[in-house]
Amino acid sequence: MGGNLIPVDFPITACKSGPDSAECKGLFENLNNPYYIGDQPGLTQTLGWMNAWSTKPSVYAVAARNAQDISASVNFARENNLRLVIKGGGHSYQGTSNAPDSLLIWTRHMHEITMHTDFVPQGCKGAYAPQRTVTLGAGAIWMQAYEAVTTKGGAYVQGGGCTTVGVAGLIQSGGFGSFSKHYGLAAAGLLEAEVVTADGKIRIANACTNPDLFWALKGGGGGSFAVISKLTLRVHDLPELAGGAIFTIKSASDEAYRRLIRKFVNFYRQALFNDHWGEQVHVSPDNSLKVSMVSLGLDTEQSRQVWAPFLDWLARSPADYSIGPQVIGGMPARHWWDVEWRKENQHHVFLADSRPGASADNVWWTGDGGQVGWVVYGFESLWLRASLLGDDSQQRFAEALFAASRHSEVELHFNKGLAGAPQEAIEAAKDTAMNPDVLSAFALAIVADGQGPAYSGLPNHEPDAVKGRKAADNIDRCMSELRSISANVGSYVSESNYFEKQWQHSYWGSNHARLARIKKKYDPTGLFFVHNGVGSEGWSADGFTKL
Repeated sequence: MGGNLIPVDFPITACKSGPDSAECKGLFENLNNPYYIGDQPGLTQTLGWMNAWSTKPSVYAVAARNAQDISASVNFARENNLRLVIKGGGHSYQGTSNAPDSLLIWTRHMHEITMHTDFVPQGCKGAYAPQRTVTLGAGAIWMQAYEAVTTKGGAYVQGGGCTTVGVAGLIQSGGFGSFSKHYGLAAAGLLEAEVVTADGKIRIANACTNPDLFWALKGGGGGSFAVISKLTLRVHDLPELAGGAIFTIKSASDEAYRRLIRKFVNFYRQALFNDHWGEQVHVSPDNSLKVSMVSLGLDTEQSRQVWAPFLDWLARSPADYSIGPQVIGGMPARHWWDVEWRKENQHHVFLADSRPGASADNVWWTGDGGQVGWVVYGFESLWLRASLLGDDSQQRFAEALFAASRHSEVELHFNKGLAGAPQEAIEAAKDTAMNPDVLSAFALAIVADGQGPAYSGLPNHEPDAVKGRKAADNIDRCMSELRSISANVGSYVSESNYFEKQWQHSYWGSNHARLARIKKKYDPTGLFFVHNGVGSEGWSADGFTKL
């Protein structure tokens, strides 16, 4: 492998000399930094899930530099019957990018980025017009993509909201970002992929060459069908403006909170249920409603006009509602991921990699800091149908949200549901492997909790088992309230319950049968295994024993 086969160190062993040692304290400081974690082949962004899994290092890793390195690794693993693991960004909550006693294909160093003005997929000449695209190596993360395409290029590529998520993993899972309500699924922007299949062959997958494999890569789940070495994504025009609305409303009583939720549901339907607005609102047990939304194509005055009726309604009941500091406005969209511009104008939005010599562009959103190095107590998601916003359903929906919030905080991710998106985005999503429920959902409800940085088995650094059990129970009770009004819909594969019972239906719905056929065609022996992935039914839970 030209020196690229490396034994995998496990940084957490630094704590074996003592949980209070200088080495251990230094490690846990680094575990707050997603760039440090991403640079370690023996770590993952999520360090575990209580009563489910803990991150464990592979024995060896191939620090792949190209498709040939990946092909050699796949062939060696297949011929020697080895457990194989693939990791780029390593953000999987389900632990799918790590396994003990395995060989790791580590694509972290494959982060080349090339812009094209007239790309045509191979074998598609005459069938598709040339268009603007970007080609990225499998190890690229979204911050690198946005820096090249938007900050420098003045254009847009639909990707993930979290800056340190891997491009390849997100595309294979379907993929949502802050502006998905306008641009649609990230997977729908995939035009071509260079991959290595289980037979070790380097293949091209696009609409004209291996189209079945190409379709499976667009949302069929990361690590199940092939190893991506590079991919090419559609590039969009960039609007002049992006922005947001950020503030928190605290209610003085349960009854006032009920009215607030009911009012917001109606306000969302009337004013926000469109492709200008995405991201989140949190409905919390302390009777607060936290608004953290983003906008596209609106200036500051337009954004304030949108929110004025809602804020006026609140102002008429000062005894019932108090509002914290408000940020409502627009900014140049080209500077959304521009680190220097943000430092000068909005210095509080990014956290930075403080390691000596680290790139100035190694940043992540302040709001994503809680995920870094965490152990999950529980995590569930549920698509919410747009029919819940109908006049005859809003009251029932609002009551369910209130009842759910008595147990745990509910996050409503409006950008992770395509109802309200332009028809072009919806049509493109239909040509992916994603659960079709996403097409009629206006939001994804997420209920989750965890602790970090933490690691099971380390004294003074273990996750709180008592708190974790209580949180997991509350999450289950909370989601039960929402399922009572949104039954038989799925959840999002990347953000879902490790213990999902009917995951085939939940993740892919009617598309699962087709995915299973493609899996058998390209990986007949099941070399590529991930927890609750297509074809995993044929293996033991750890992926080591064929059933």
